Amino acid sequence: MRGIHFSKFEPDEQQGKSPFEKLLDVFTQLLTYTSGDVSEALQWLTELDKEYQLTNEEYGIGDFIQELKEKGYIRENEENGSIQITGKTEQNIRKRALEEIFGKLKKSSNVGNHNTRKSGQGDELNADSRPYQFGDALEQIDMTASIRNAQINHGIDSFSIHQDDLEIQETDFKTQTSTALMIDISHSMILYGEDRITPAKKVAMALSELITTRYPKDTLDIIVFGNDAWQIEIKDLPYLQVGPFHTNTVAGLELAMDILRRRRNPNKQIFMITDGKPTCLKNGKEYYKNSFGLDRKILNRTLNLAAQCKKLKIPITTFMVATDPWLQKFVTEFTETNNGKAFFSGLDKLGQFLFFDFENGKRKML
Repeated sequence: MRGIHFSKFEPDEQQGKSPFEKLLDVFTQLLTYTSGDVSEALQWLTELDKEYQLTNEEYGIGDFIQELKEKGYIRENEENGSIQITGKTEQNIRKRALEEIFGKLKKSSNVGNHNTRKSGQGDELNADSRPYQFGDALEQIDMTASIRNAQINHGIDSFSIHQDDLEIQETDFKTQTSTALMIDISHSMILYGEDRITPAKKVAMALSELITTRYPKDTLDIIVFGNDAWQIEIKDLPYLQVGPFHTNTVAGLELAMDILRRRRNPNKQIFMITDGKPTCLKNGKEYYKNSFGLDRKILNRTLNLAAQCKKLKIPITTFMVATDPWLQKFVTEFTETNNGKAFFSGLDKLGQFLFFDFENGKRKML
């Protein structure tokens, strides 16, 4: 019996791309894993080509390297002859990270665990509408819906429009926000056979690209913390690596608070990506360390800072990329002290949680 078989159409994302563009996608991913090491990324690309035949007789890895140079993605260091990525590649990595993470979010339909958006008089239309009230601006009137209401209420033959027919299109007000993003670079971020730093880097790069392109009036300050804490530039993110460090959460919070005090935006927040408990303090030049369990001395200092942030109206959102029950207990206590939020997520959900929380926080009632 003849018939037609229907199946789900899944377009090939690589369809229509040139050999260079296809290899560039893979190369960009590898650069994130190798912390911007071009030589190591090209070695991995060569191995992948052997296994999966990424190239052919007409276009090889050598052609790809030459095209990278010609198009300004890589350059040779004149001092030592090493090959380095350029600012163009750094931006391309951030852009790809944004597309990878935010593109998936737009397709997702079951996020959950986020605040409900509130409607008000703002600068972006949403799906909500309501009847006209005295004092509403004329530009908020939804003319199509209002004319439809008038036709239904009074008929077409003797058309007239009354105040009761008017319908207002709600808008969301997007606030200016100063965000401090803290990234844990302690040694545990690569322990136990799990790479936690690469997803954290990708999320940071994607968030920085989103803010700089879509919310240019916002500020984003990126802080890394291990034994100490220091600020890094957005351009430094692809090169970020884990060190032989303990976790000095106190130093990270103190630096974040100091930076946010200088920001003039009325809305301030801290995002913290970590996989463990605080294990380190610094007193003068000396370090106080304890990796065994929750040290009360370290814990009290950490909770005191959470309380200070609460007084300063700086909410802290913690993204815990670990599932140990006793670590979750610490994060719960920390969150309650700050009156902030916490997400206990796997690495695959990190970007989803952070981005939806950031987007929801951008919308406030005016």
